[in-house]
Amino acid sequence: MIRLRDIALPPEHNAHQLQFEAAKLLRISHSQIRQLRIVRRSVDARKKPDVKIIYTVDVTVAGNEKKIWRASGCKRASIVTASYYKVPKSGFQPEKRPVVIGFGPAGMFAALVLALAGWKPLVLERGEDAVSRHEKVETFFATGKLDTRSNVQFGEGGAGTFSDGKLNTGVNNPRIGWILEQFVQAGAGEDILYDAKPHVGTDVLLTVVQNIRKRIQSLGGEVRFNTQVTGLRVENGALTGVETEGGQVIDCDTAILAIGHSARDTFQMLYDTGVPMEAKPFAMGVRIEQKQAAINEAQYGCQNPALPPADYKLVQHLPDATVYTFCMCPGGYVVAAASEEGRVVTNGMSYADRGGENANAALLVTVNPECFPYEGPLGGMHWQRQIEEQAYRVSGSYLAPAQRVEDFLAHRPSTGAGEVQPTYRPGVVWCDLHQVLPERITGAIGQALPLLDGKLKDFAAPDAVLTAPETRSSSPVRIVRDETRQSKLRGLYPTGEGAGYAGGIMSAAIDGMMTAEAILGGKDGRKTDQ
Repeated sequence: MIRLRDIALPPEHNAHQLQFEAAKLLRISHSQIRQLRIVRRSVDARKKPDVKIIYTVDVTVAGNEKKIWRASGCKRASIVTASYYKVPKSGFQPEKRPVVIGFGPAGMFAALVLALAGWKPLVLERGEDAVSRHEKVETFFATGKLDTRSNVQFGEGGAGTFSDGKLNTGVNNPRIGWILEQFVQAGAGEDILYDAKPHVGTDVLLTVVQNIRKRIQSLGGEVRFNTQVTGLRVENGALTGVETEGGQVIDCDTAILAIGHSARDTFQMLYDTGVPMEAKPFAMGVRIEQKQAAINEAQYGCQNPALPPADYKLVQHLPDATVYTFCMCPGGYVVAAASEEGRVVTNGMSYADRGGENANAALLVTVNPECFPYEGPLGGMHWQRQIEEQAYRVSGSYLAPAQRVEDFLAHRPSTGAGEVQPTYRPGVVWCDLHQVLPERITGAIGQALPLLDGKLKDFAAPDAVLTAPETRSSSPVRIVRDETRQSKLRGLYPTGEGAGYAGGIMSAAIDGMMTAEAILGGKDGRKTDQ
């Protein structure tokens, strides 16, 4: 194949224009191109408002490809050979089925790899299947009636199911392409295979996670919903089984612990059992909402329906803290993400079309264990709970505390919305967020807002809305594992975001796959690519 980089086209282009431009660079007729595959697509808005769509493509052509490549003299062209990730195969069958605890991205892809290897994993998920879970979440959004078992945090697909569905990651890993292909096979759009910032959207993810689960089941795996692991059986420092909420004991010597960042009761159980863990840095803050049209104008210098809703990623280093945006949702919504009674939590999500009127992002402040008001490995978790309880006390319900940016900076309570209408359901209570969040958080956000607005116009517009608290950006604990990816408790494999080794759908899925590969390699003696 011949790879062509940096093909720039206007936003209104079509597929024929892309093929003609590729042929032009190779100095051949467009009819000689037998196949064109988009490898990467991104937006270049450096010269506003002359925004371009930038492509990297792979083409196969009629004739001698090397001769055509050399004759073209194109410095943006190269010969490439396709490479693919291969799922490990195993002729060995374990005496006991491997157990996967949790069915978020880490658990899901660990189970898929094990199932494809023929190991028939047993998945135990505390929440419900995606359809039942969606009904409970919609009820909570509409009425404020929380189901602590089935919510934005717990259930099929994990917390990522009710998010923007971002699939980009800062790591370079050969498993990424394979993971994206599994999402497409399960119902996601093919554009995630080449978009520089791929996303699925919560509406599509609800179908995708069900189809991946059905594939695992078709390969002999089993998924049990409404099955919370409440205890571990241990003999001589090794795992011998897991206990479930209903009193059942499941014999096993291998368990992947992929519990997610909000399984606080499980964190406590692990701590009480003596599983080594430690407090880790994480971040807390608020959700900030602006008009999506204002963000489009700031990023593109124009309003062009041919362009995707614009996103942003900002960071401000202060003397005593770092403030940054995270999980930005173009055309998205701020959502109620509580999983425990009497505690308010926010998060962000968007649908596949990102068609909402507002943009939103987490605006977070880094916090380190030495500044936690509680000691011990679970100190960060206890601090999260304290803040979430204070937010609940302010409203007396699952309404979220909110404040306009202009009022926040002036330290005065807001009394209502301006131009930006908050999207959080079941609703907000207007207040002064300095009475909700710790001074360490509000002080850093207050310093950062004007500086970030200088980097992106209207980021901190007077009517932009801050909704609090955003406390679940990542796990506040790390469940310690060694080079074999096992805990000191042998046979227990802490994995994914909840264990402190990932941050987002893609990195959690990668971590789950690598844990499954380590188990396959460790059990049958075959070396795996770590």
